[in-house]
Amino acid sequence: MGQSTEELSSNIAETREALTADVDALQERVSPTAIIERRKAAARSRLSSVRSRVMGTAHDVRTTTAGSAGSAAGSAKDAVGAMQDKVEGSPLAAGLVAFGAGMVLASLVPAADAEARAAARAVDTAKEKAAPLLDEAKAAGRDVVQQVGASAGDAVQEVRDTATGGAERIRSESGSAVDSVRSDAQGD
Repeated sequence: MGQSTEELSSNIAETREALTADVDALQERVSPTAIIERRKAAARSRLSSVRSRVMGTAHDVRTTTAGSAGSAAGSAKDAVGAMQDKVEGSPLAAGLVAFGAGMVLASLVPAADAEARAAARAVDTAKEKAAPLLDEAKAAGRDVVQQVGASAGDAVQEVRDTATGGAERIRSESGSAVDSVRSDAQGD
């Protein structure tokens, strides 16, 4: 004969739970908030990786600083050697170290009027040259926001369609199970 009413009810409940779990997992996967959070985490990870490669880790900085301080007390040549070892193979880090050393030296020497005027012109020129780049960055940001919004809308519609299909499937399975139970009950 067929399945008992308890078995059918149990099967329906299990199917409902499985479908609910699947719909919840799908909704979490395509949720605009979750998508944005995953992309932000990936961007943070990439930036952290780049920063670690260029600047070194906190341990590297402590070791270099301690070594540089001891070397500076001993001799300036050893300190330069320690910094050179630190930035070897990393031109960006070498540039940053050189820039920092230049800033320290520049802060020790008072600025002349000519230097102040040259610095003001350099700042003005930099602002003029950076304006188009800033506009491009803003436009790129707007494009990214539009793309994320469009994909989020598509994802929401897909979740709705999936949920509607799942609900219809549950209704049809429940109806056929009820009909089966009725026919089994009437047959007894």
